[in-house]
Amino acid sequence: MLLFQSEEWIDVWCKRNNLERGEVLTITQVWELSKLWYHNRLSLDYHGRSIEQVAEIFKQASLTSAFWHGTG
Repeated sequence: MLLFQSEEWIDVWCKRNNLERGEVLTITQVWELSKLWYHNRLSLDYHGRSIEQVAEIFKQASLTSAFWHGTG
């Protein structure tokens, strides 16, 4: 994950590094995703997640584009 000051800075960085632009999230979206993703990571019962569980976390965080399904 990279943080940028603006969308224009993203375009400059991608061009300079010859990379395609990925998904762009607001800080609020990152915070919501992080709460869902890390809420139970310190639990002794935590053993990773299935693909279905990851998909559900993305859905709960309103991340529904093809990017989050591995098809974009």
